[in-house]
Amino acid sequence: MLAAGGSVEPFWGLYQQHQKQEVQDIIKQYRIGTLKGAPAQSNISMEDPYKNEPKRHPALTIRSDKPFNGETPPDILAASLVTPAGVFYVRHHLPVPVIDQDKYSFKVEGQGLRTLQLSVPELQKHFRKFEVAATVQCAGNRRSQMKAQPAPGSTGHEIKGLDWEAGAIGTAVWGGVKLRDVLLAAGFTPGDPCVAHIHFYGYDVDESGTSYAASIPVAKAVSEYEDVLLAWEMNGQPIPRDHGGPLRVIVPGTTGARSVKWIKHITASAEECQGHWQQKDYKTFSPGTDWDNLDWSSATAIQEMPVTSAICEPTQGQQLSIYDTEVTVKGYAWSGGGQDIIRVDVSADGGKSWVPAKLSKLSQSKPDRAWAWTLWEAAVPIPEGLKGNLELVSKATDQSNNTQPEQVAGVWNIRGLCNNVWHRVEVNVSDE
Repeated sequence: MLAAGGSVEPFWGLYQQHQKQEVQDIIKQYRIGTLKGAPAQSNISMEDPYKNEPKRHPALTIRSDKPFNGETPPDILAASLVTPAGVFYVRHHLPVPVIDQDKYSFKVEGQGLRTLQLSVPELQKHFRKFEVAATVQCAGNRRSQMKAQPAPGSTGHEIKGLDWEAGAIGTAVWGGVKLRDVLLAAGFTPGDPCVAHIHFYGYDVDESGTSYAASIPVAKAVSEYEDVLLAWEMNGQPIPRDHGGPLRVIVPGTTGARSVKWIKHITASAEECQGHWQQKDYKTFSPGTDWDNLDWSSATAIQEMPVTSAICEPTQGQQLSIYDTEVTVKGYAWSGGGQDIIRVDVSADGGKSWVPAKLSKLSQSKPDRAWAWTLWEAAVPIPEGLKGNLELVSKATDQSNNTQPEQVAGVWNIRGLCNNVWHRVEVNVSDE
């Protein structure tokens, strides 16, 4: 549809993550023949859209190259309450735009607003700056664990998406102005019945010129307590290109898909954003839903994320000594919507018995506004005389007593999103 009767080659160049055998097998069944003669002419540039990508830290675990997607190694996640920008996970759907920061500006417009065109220096001059410590997590984090389990009911349904482990998450201290203040300056009237959603459009575009776009409910956008930012700073420094600089949205407590990078314009609307990643992605479905009976309109777009945790140390397959009486287990826990983590339990026998972990939090995290994760650590006894495989398990509980489910069957979905079941890591106890 994007090619609109023209060449599809530029789009294969843009969405290179689809250049794999499983996609080729799907397309093959619709093949009706082979064209003969000269190749079709295209007026769309065949130039590599990814030629101006930023350099990335070699520590990142690459999940796709074009567009680039890479996750943070687990030991780095557990090392600090604030994730360094250079090793913060990277999630892209399109090429990273090249933006002249001296000429950069964005537009604010829409229902009930007067149009504003603002630069970062103007934001810094006319609005109060805030700093918000917030965790950003891809909704597909831990998808690989869900993929490893067969579809409930032996249906054979398959999950599609990047094979994220537990590293598509990170926490930073974001600096900028509150979206609420900018909307009020544009004339927004709190309680306006004609405005229900705030849309964000990025400078990252596909070959047809369509921006990455998403929206959040207006109640979230204009709340005094939700701390939604237009941010230009990450851990005290200008936000790197890979993370949305010169300006991005940070929507605390919400899936990272709504924290749009490289902001181009912001729109107030009565309707939800109709962009692809709002309407036809980042939604969950019943475990019984397959690609053949999928109705995107039947599901709501993911906003706030469920409570989760992950073990970062020791790592999968790590060797432990039979002479050790206990193992130190470290990891992270987080819940969406500002829900504080009140407990993390850790097990060394697959969940038969539990040890409460010691919790570590940033001072900015408060109940109902706990936008940043909790790191945790527990010394867990190793069952006496055990030799061989040992399953470590973590589960977190938030302030509303929401606790991670035990098994994946109840949350399994064909997009592999919002996987928040007990996190399991298998290590090996030996006398070597």
